[in-house]
Amino acid sequence: MPNDQPPTLPDPDALSAAHCEQVTAFIRQQIKNGGGSISFAEFMQHALYAPGLGYYAAGSTKFGAAGDFVTAPEVSSVFGHVVARQCAEVLDQVEDGAVLEFGAGSGRLAADVLARLETLDSLPVAYRILEVSADLRERQEKYLRQQVPDLAQLVSWLDTPPVGHRGVILANEVLDALPVERFLRRGAGVMQQRVSAEPGGLEFIEAPAPALLENAVFELEADLGGTLPDGYTSEICLALPDWIAQLEAGLDEGVAFLFDYGVSRREYYAAERADGWLRCHFRHHAHNDPLILPGIQDLTAWVDFTRVAEAAADAGFEVAAYSAQAQFLMSGGLEDEMSDFAALALEAQLELSQQIKTLTLPGEMGEHFKCMALRKGTCRTPSAFTLADRTHTL
Repeated sequence: MPNDQPPTLPDPDALSAAHCEQVTAFIRQQIKNGGGSISFAEFMQHALYAPGLGYYAAGSTKFGAAGDFVTAPEVSSVFGHVVARQCAEVLDQVEDGAVLEFGAGSGRLAADVLARLETLDSLPVAYRILEVSADLRERQEKYLRQQVPDLAQLVSWLDTPPVGHRGVILANEVLDALPVERFLRRGAGVMQQRVSAEPGGLEFIEAPAPALLENAVFELEADLGGTLPDGYTSEICLALPDWIAQLEAGLDEGVAFLFDYGVSRREYYAAERADGWLRCHFRHHAHNDPLILPGIQDLTAWVDFTRVAEAAADAGFEVAAYSAQAQFLMSGGLEDEMSDFAALALEAQLELSQQIKTLTLPGEMGEHFKCMALRKGTCRTPSAFTLADRTHTL
């Protein structure tokens, strides 16, 4: 992945630039402590989650028009309302069921889900949010008190995943933010992409892959039925199995809904994807240089949903269903959410139409984004997957 020709991006404001310098200094110290380099996964962990410094741990606006990217809940409340309909199906089958959301962002999804669950007479006994950022917790609490003041008392924040959870788990664009390893195929061997600190900035270097990464690459190649070509570069999330296992351990009964942009393994490691799926986002500009702007830009990697399914099965989950976001929404109650469309003013109709296009069209979020449902217990498969379950493609 080239980083010698930085993309044309907006200049950060003075406060952001100063924060970036702090994060860069912190990462340089970690590199020094690591003997001159750290793995890309370590770099990504520091850049995103270093306490008080990382992109998701420090205070800045990340979501929506004023931030760096837009998530489905920010596009339209319709997304959260359809998700709520699926939550209701699960909650109606689980006694004293609750909702647990990982990384609630601006709080928009939580507000929309709670509002629709109230109208469906399916409110959970609690809505819990696992959030690593104190700043985001504060923003979420403020937003929820403004948008759903009568329901805000149901919401609480957690520092660690709960034990004995029953009901629904929601994780919207969480998997793509798990730190990934970058690897390169060199002849018969596997190299690890690492990050070093040079006078002119942070740079990539190569080193022989440690056994854990090397074996993971060999295993995925065995599943693909062939060796990746020389020079092939991509990502693999070694942290994913532990994250899924922790999810399963904390859930007694219910369904976990995982929303993210991703593909099956065969698509993920296709020949035309020889430089991987890592993307960076800064002020709504997408680019592929992760080593600039540490701490003030988002780093993300598309998700290998085959690996998610494997990890889920190994952990004790049943992979109940997997589909594209468009099919999930259309099967899950989108038509019902549009029932009063004709009564809206023309301007509101046009706005809602554009929102639905963004959520469902293949060239927008409709095909790139997927939803996977992981089940534990006897809950029925949610109805949102009746139109097109793609589990067989994984």
